[in-house]
Amino acid sequence: MRITVIGSGYVGLVVGACLANVGNRVVCADIDPDKVARLERGEVPFFEPGLQPIVQSNLAAGRLSFTTDVEQACRDGAIIFIAVGTPMGDDGSAEMRYVQAVARTIGESLAGGENMLVDGIKIVLDKSTVPVGTADMVAGIIGEQAKQRFVVCSNPEFLKEGDAVNDFLKPDRIIVGTPDSEEGRIAREALRELYGPFNRTSDRVMFMDVRSSELTKYAANALLATKISFMNDLANLAERVGADIEAVRTGIGSDPRIGYHFLFPGTGYGGSCFPKDVRALSHTAGEHGHEMRILDAVDAVNQDQKRILLRKVLAHFGGPEKLAGQRIAVWGLAFKPRTDDMREAPSLDLIRGLLDAGATVAAHDPEAMANTRALIDDPRLELLDDHYACLDGAAALCICTEWSLFRRPDFEAIKARLAAPVIVDGRNLYDPARTAARGFTYYAIGRGEPLPV
Repeated sequence: MRITVIGSGYVGLVVGACLANVGNRVVCADIDPDKVARLERGEVPFFEPGLQPIVQSNLAAGRLSFTTDVEQACRDGAIIFIAVGTPMGDDGSAEMRYVQAVARTIGESLAGGENMLVDGIKIVLDKSTVPVGTADMVAGIIGEQAKQRFVVCSNPEFLKEGDAVNDFLKPDRIIVGTPDSEEGRIAREALRELYGPFNRTSDRVMFMDVRSSELTKYAANALLATKISFMNDLANLAERVGADIEAVRTGIGSDPRIGYHFLFPGTGYGGSCFPKDVRALSHTAGEHGHEMRILDAVDAVNQDQKRILLRKVLAHFGGPEKLAGQRIAVWGLAFKPRTDDMREAPSLDLIRGLLDAGATVAAHDPEAMANTRALIDDPRLELLDDHYACLDGAAALCICTEWSLFRRPDFEAIKARLAAPVIVDGRNLYDPARTAARGFTYYAIGRGEPLPV
């Protein structure tokens, strides 16, 4: 099939590369000429495991190409994926100007001239995370200019950063929302064929109405965020009542109705999806006269939890005035391992709070240091290639991201290089009793004695 993907970020590039990898002819269009130039050289402008080899091999085979000519790309694709950003607005709503701009361009491409079509229609898919009703809005914008048949469907992505390629190649579900019309029937047949290579062992394509499809994406992310905030809230209670949240997690996770996924307490969620989608869904509810009280609490708990490590550090030292001039080591910067994404990363709250208190920070992350420097351009933040070098002379080590290289460190080396044997662990990587037996003062999330936070 001839496919066009508008937007070459995390979602668009994974979609385009993986569809090309099974034999489709894919054009990825983006308005950023520098990004397109890098992609044409086979350089992926962000870290996503396994993606760059797929991009490079399909570029070399001629199945994947990149362009800044968005309108021509719209003409060339019988199926068009809209995969542009929907950043959060000041009021918490999803910003739709990029989606609207793409819709206008698609309309212009259908106003006349040669277009690739499927059974006489252009199939347009909203792949971006968008509010309920977006497909109708996009169809209205396209219809203002289009003189050829088209259909707008919803096909939300369910890709985890750090494992996006595997998620696309081996999906647990493929959700497609189509209208109840002849055009919708054509789209269903075409998309069942398109997703066939990823759907061989069992039928994982779920067709539904468009608005249910749009709401499903938000509901999934909101529920996962709810589990995270619930566990973080519970962990803070565990500290106060003398319980171990890890034992609690094991106990409740064994219930198959609950499961173990997303039950790990920590420093709060970040990234490009959960914070934005929780607030966008709450905003959508408000527009329709409904208050999402649980989601508002989820967001409030998360905002508070992102400062939990800073509060523990301040409590250990006896207040912000005692932090002035201290050096603090930080392991892990990205909001999660296996990505370089710093959007809404809890490490930012920690580092900015430490700098505001007059401390200096020495930090390491395997992938996210360049993105961190772009966000915090302060000479008091030192970014080091060796995570052990961060420890030299530091009054404490804080762990923000559970990268695998931090899981089994040399504790004797840590103790020898730190000025004081203090670990503030935001990911519960180590056993409290064993860490204490090694001579460390160890603070985790929901374990051991509480600090007055």
